[in-house]
Amino acid sequence: MIAKLAAALALLTLAATPSPEHFRYQRAVNHLPAAGGPSCAVLDSAVFAHAAAGLADLRLYASGQETPYVVRAATVPTGNTALTVEPFNKGERNGHTSFDAEMLRAGYSDVELEIHAQDFIATVTVWGSQENDGKNATRLGVYTVFDLTHQRLGRSMVLHLPRSDFPHLHFEVAGPIHPEQVTAVEMNWAADAAPKYTAVATTSAVARDGKKSVVSFTLPAHVPVDRVRIVPGAQPAQFSRPVTVEVAPAAPSKTGEPVVAPITVAPIQEAGSLIRVHTVENGLKLDREQLTLDAPQSYAVGPTRWTVTVDNGDDAPLPIVEVRLEMLERRVCFEAVAGGQATLVYGDPALETPSYDYARLFVENPQAALAVLGPEQANPMYKPRPDERAFTEKHPLLLWVGLIAAVAALGWIAFRSLPAAKPQP
Repeated sequence: MIAKLAAALALLTLAATPSPEHFRYQRAVNHLPAAGGPSCAVLDSAVFAHAAAGLADLRLYASGQETPYVVRAATVPTGNTALTVEPFNKGERNGHTSFDAEMLRAGYSDVELEIHAQDFIATVTVWGSQENDGKNATRLGVYTVFDLTHQRLGRSMVLHLPRSDFPHLHFEVAGPIHPEQVTAVEMNWAADAAPKYTAVATTSAVARDGKKSVVSFTLPAHVPVDRVRIVPGAQPAQFSRPVTVEVAPAAPSKTGEPVVAPITVAPIQEAGSLIRVHTVENGLKLDREQLTLDAPQSYAVGPTRWTVTVDNGDDAPLPIVEVRLEMLERRVCFEAVAGGQATLVYGDPALETPSYDYARLFVENPQAALAVLGPEQANPMYKPRPDERAFTEKHPLLLWVGLIAAVAALGWIAFRSLPAAKPQP
């Protein structure tokens, strides 16, 4: 019974309670609505760099009281938003390849064709209709698709349609494409707005390593990175360069402090291509840009070294204006008090992630006021938490000394307890 009580008391001691004077950093939350109501503020990389892992110690105080909040990240379309259908009625009409597709969902925009052909340029005219017979069809536009693998300029099969709800689409392809080469049509949900990103690190310092252009970053622990953006110069107008992004533990600091390796296997690497095509071929305008690369999925408990490498091959080095590491925009959302003030605080590693009903029941409000975080400041009333560890944890050496002394004392007692040997006649 005594042992169970001691264990319970130990657990209570470990669960730290948030207190304003134990946070190292604070940020004023400005531009709150005077009448109160739903409000959100964008978090920057400094919050992640100085807060505990997963923002476990992030707290919000309004008018001196802890206020429930939720952190929401911008979402990116995933594979679940795409739906692939098989084209039908494939054939030729007026010398052009034609086919139909039944759109199984409403509210789509981008449509991507799967065409099994290489080294071609073609135009695709698209009509939408409410009936399968194609009567009263509406022309949605003319789009260019191409495959320029022989020029190392990649391929583009996406048709950027206006947001549409037509259940039936009709396609006509003018170019060297045969009906049997069209195998699938993929539709995507129409996005009302592209996901927003926030830069966490930016540099224009580019090093040369033979035929490669190399850019390096060192990031503090806990800072998320979701994609890498490379901003090239205006020339050349078109290029295709392989790119790799590698993440590894940062080198130990000059003070000799050890650096904790990422939880994931290091180094980890992501590969892709940097592509820009703005040209006219056979009277058709070709436009395609791919200037971003998904970041390797990693989570580091220590500083990390990011290396972005562009392979120029035998071409002149690509002029790079800037390279940015970006995270999906993350907002802290809460219910502002009318006429009140709010302060965001963090920097108390003793705390655990809070659990609020507000976060569990949160519903996105598009009308929420957009607040702004003020500059990061040191908490003027900060004081470290008292050391509440047990005496044995504070002085482990004394514990060992005590154990050794106890063993020695027991050995001495045992030795004195041995019966004296009797002399032999």
